[in-house]
Amino acid sequence: MANSLFAAALLLAPALAVPAPAPAPQVTTPASFGPDSQVSASVQPSTTGYRLEYLENGYSSATYHGPYTGTPTTVGAVPGPTTLAASIPPQPLNPTATYYNTKGAPLHPMPAPYTPAGGLGTNGSLPRYMVNSDFDYESISLGLYQEWIELDLFHDGLARFTDEEFTAAGLGPEARSLIQFMADQETGHSTLLTNMLGETAPKQCVYNYPYTTVREWVDFMQRVTRFGESGVWGFINHLDSREVGQLLAQSIATEARQQMIFRQMSGLTPMDVWFENGWPQSWAWTMLAPYISYCPENTTRLAWQNFPTLRILNNANINRYSPNDTAQDGSETVGPRIADPSRSNLTTGSCENLNVTGYGCGPAIAHNKSEPLSFPGKKVLFQWEAPGSAVGPNNSYVTSTSAGAPKFVGWSQQLNLTYSPLTVTGNNTGYTYQPKGFVYGGDGIINGTMAIMLTDLDLFVTPFNTSLLNPHIVALGLYQAG
Repeated sequence: MANSLFAAALLLAPALAVPAPAPAPQVTTPASFGPDSQVSASVQPSTTGYRLEYLENGYSSATYHGPYTGTPTTVGAVPGPTTLAASIPPQPLNPTATYYNTKGAPLHPMPAPYTPAGGLGTNGSLPRYMVNSDFDYESISLGLYQEWIELDLFHDGLARFTDEEFTAAGLGPEARSLIQFMADQETGHSTLLTNMLGETAPKQCVYNYPYTTVREWVDFMQRVTRFGESGVWGFINHLDSREVGQLLAQSIATEARQQMIFRQMSGLTPMDVWFENGWPQSWAWTMLAPYISYCPENTTRLAWQNFPTLRILNNANINRYSPNDTAQDGSETVGPRIADPSRSNLTTGSCENLNVTGYGCGPAIAHNKSEPLSFPGKKVLFQWEAPGSAVGPNNSYVTSTSAGAPKFVGWSQQLNLTYSPLTVTGNNTGYTYQPKGFVYGGDGIINGTMAIMLTDLDLFVTPFNTSLLNPHIVALGLYQAG
């Protein structure tokens, strides 16, 4: 029986084959940054160094999107001067967390009229919109890596596919204009994060995408924006700089809207949960890194962990009118990478152009599925990688795990981290059954595009301390529950 842990704390063509390594991207470094650089500074995002190619439809994208073919000169996550412990152990409740209001009115003197006592950054001091610790720096650097890929990704599909292909996928000129606007949003987001990091902010890289059709592109974008959004919700309230957190929240609120829109364009329900889920940085980096090919020389490296990939062999194909007819061998995902989209070029069973309520999946404001993508009790089949794979920019990061043998499947969604038992069937293969449970009322704990993982321990964690689970993760995946 699943062990449901309720959260106690609320929270332009296909890839080109090249005979020789592509040149390293060249970028322009901002002239200077001071320690008191404010948000009003303006740093224009640089490009990859590959010339932009303007196609007949008027859109542009970098001319190269393909795999890394060279030899990495640096390997592994960036270390600190020293590492103090193998992991951070769970601690008892903060002894100062004792406030409880039984009067329904302020308990302490107000520092000013209409200003209740308490809060952080409320004493009138001038805000400083710069990262203020190693934790801040590494977290915002990860966020900038995310913004850079979205800037390139949103543009790429617009330039890669023809007007006829967009029309066939149900996306007309107005939908394409909206995607172009979302790409423009990423220009602002990457500028903002660059300003808050300073002169060593990561630069834009070169990327390797998995899609070959419009629907696969849109599906991939709803997955990318999912880990982009959740990856920020997981760390934003741990930042030392409250000022940086404020501006980041205003950025990630836009990302949430993007994710919903891409779900609508994919024919999925735009909102299927009551609460969005937050993930530790290493989860987001694990999902992002496989799609980065090259980065400019001396690009800032990240300290976060890359987990081995967990493949869900029968992850529901969102392009089927009967998702439970999805093949059981992983063949209906376009590739083996962690966030690869569902195949759209189905010969039978496609819902793409099916105008039947409950079964069609063309772009729409909302759809109700007569047959859900997943359900409690569904047998979910897994295959996972061993650690030691080269991933990420220039193949210079290596997947790793400190966990023992896998025993549980962790399902991270809404306010919950829920476990179900793993049955191992062979060499790095196994299965579990999707658990049943509720957050509040009839809100099921498992839905949407969500993180799933194999662990060696069913550790109790809540939204504010989910990263305590990292040492126990064997492999990490992305599950399409709804």
